[in-house]
Amino acid sequence: MNHNNSLINKELRRQIVDMVVAGEDGHIPSAFSILDIITLLYREVLKFDAGNPQWQDRDYFILSKGHGCLALYANLHRHGFITDKDIAQFCKKGGILGEHPDRTKIPGVEASTGSLGHGLSFATGIALGLRIRGRNNRLFVLVGDGECHEGTVWEAANVARNQRLGNLCAFVDWNQSAMQLLPHDDMPAKWAAFGWNVQIIDGHSENEIRRAIAQVQFHGDGIPSVIVAKTVKGKGVPLIEGHGIWHHRIPDASEYATIMEALT
Repeated sequence: MNHNNSLINKELRRQIVDMVVAGEDGHIPSAFSILDIITLLYREVLKFDAGNPQWQDRDYFILSKGHGCLALYANLHRHGFITDKDIAQFCKKGGILGEHPDRTKIPGVEASTGSLGHGLSFATGIALGLRIRGRNNRLFVLVGDGECHEGTVWEAANVARNQRLGNLCAFVDWNQSAMQLLPHDDMPAKWAAFGWNVQIIDGHSENEIRRAIAQVQFHGDGIPSVIVAKTVKGKGVPLIEGHGIWHHRIPDASEYATIMEALT
């Protein structure tokens, strides 16, 4: 990873921790798992206009894994969609940033998510609507591996392939959470069985994320693509990496100091 980009990603992780501590809510490990993907998308890939979030030629990004929204909020803030005040009011009365993203309140949020299993359905509907209207917008959606056990995901995957929604690219945050309960699960093979173009990458490697996106051929009439990203829940801080009590935990003073030291 580029040194400057590495420093930025650490800065964003520190911001996420500060938001959780101040707001007394949030999912740090889930946000850290997907931060590198979302950050690269907003820095290098997505076409957008923060001053006009509904710009008709924009690319769409839908975070189906809504409880990882702090990674999205940090990037919306960095790119001018939301303000310092918005960040300071995370999960506080009067603020627009909640534990899950709300498209009716937050500029740049395309779908209200957090009820898992629905983001790909939203994305499929939007992708089909764009094609019907003859528009060339690209659409990206990020789903968690856990929600990929829900039927709505595969119904949407089936529709997207049969409707040839080649303007759609999905990322799967394959951090192995789901495999705690269902260990014999070949995620890439599932997507391949539904006829999608499949790539498998290290979801924390900028070079691999970048190369995978470059391989996607966006067409209004084509085959949808999925990038299955091997990730680590809580990536970047040994104290919280992996699974367990940190899924929805607020650091105490000692834990906060340990986390921040790891992110220096």
